[in-house]
Amino acid sequence: MSFDVTRVRAAYPALAEGHLHFDGAAGTQPAAGVVEAVTGAMRHAVGNRSAAFAPGRRSLEIVAAARAAVADLLGVAPDGVVLGPSATALTYTLARTLGDTWRPGDEVVVSRLDHDANVRPWVRAAERAGATVRWAEFDPATGELPTGQYADLVGERTRLVAVTAASNAVGTMPDVAAIARLAHAAGALVCVDGVHAVPHGPTDVPALGADFFVTSAYKWSGPHLAALVADPARWAALRPDKLRPSSDAVPDRFEYGTPSFPLLAGLTAAVEHLAGLDPAAPGDRRTRVRAGLAAARAHEQVVFDRLLAGLAALPGVTVLPAPAGRCPTVSFRLAGLTPAETATALGEAGICLSHGDYYAYEYFQALGLREHGGAVRASVYHYNTVEEVDRLLAELDRLAAGGWRMTG
Repeated sequence: MSFDVTRVRAAYPALAEGHLHFDGAAGTQPAAGVVEAVTGAMRHAVGNRSAAFAPGRRSLEIVAAARAAVADLLGVAPDGVVLGPSATALTYTLARTLGDTWRPGDEVVVSRLDHDANVRPWVRAAERAGATVRWAEFDPATGELPTGQYADLVGERTRLVAVTAASNAVGTMPDVAAIARLAHAAGALVCVDGVHAVPHGPTDVPALGADFFVTSAYKWSGPHLAALVADPARWAALRPDKLRPSSDAVPDRFEYGTPSFPLLAGLTAAVEHLAGLDPAAPGDRRTRVRAGLAAARAHEQVVFDRLLAGLAALPGVTVLPAPAGRCPTVSFRLAGLTPAETATALGEAGICLSHGDYYAYEYFQALGLREHGGAVRASVYHYNTVEEVDRLLAELDRLAAGGWRMTG
């Protein structure tokens, strides 16, 4: 396993602008191959999907290639890959479809650790069906999502358990496989938000026990598209709202409208990029993707350890708790500045970090921090370096010493 960060960084044209990107949890920069694939698809004739003429066949090939690429990324069947504009949109489609089968007295379990995209669609579907929403709570002292509570939360009336594979706020990675076993023992389905987890290591959806799993390509060097995957037989049992003349095939019937063929070409290129992160890795694309993401994860951990140690040593910095083994993401607050002021000051120095609640609404509400601006988030991606971390820490040290004041 090898990882040449200099070689990898050269594959990201946007990095030449000189910004320090610690905002990967909000979206990564696209790899060069992605940019080329998108523009290439727009330079050539592409018709709407049809076997009758060459441009139509080209679009069919683009869609099929994107499904195959996601399948290799996640370890699933291509025919189980539903493509769409965002994780939020796809999850709402799934929630509406499953919710149509729920009845009063049924139950849904959601987590206060999750991004709201894996909470609100299920809450609203439950409300429409007259179902009960039950909440899994995180431990505010550790940032963990205790698995044991699910034994009490899940029962014979549970229809679905929604849980994140990694918190986008603090990086916590719950024991999804154990939660799924408890859910399945009660006959419930499991929907896993993998948006924050997939960029940071190999993913095996069947091993997680996820009945449904969602990921967003722009979090792993790709374009703004998402995929929601399940066993094709699982999709076949569901009947979503759809236009009468649109395809009734699986997975097509879950996809609304004409897709963006250029962006789908970019999605495939993003998976190819991940498969090349470890150029020494042999084997098929699935094997190379796993090797590349494992190598990237090891590199990210070195960078992230430097960041955590540096934050712990800085005066005035309060780090929100998270357990060991988290994704390389940390939220913190700097005394004397609001999170928005901290992010703005760093932005003026060319350092990009997110601030606020990052749509982890329930998490920050439970901590009582939403009304106080949330926090500042630093997330490490595989193009980040320890040298960039040192620059970030130096700037935070300057801010802690009173080196910035709001202007205007």
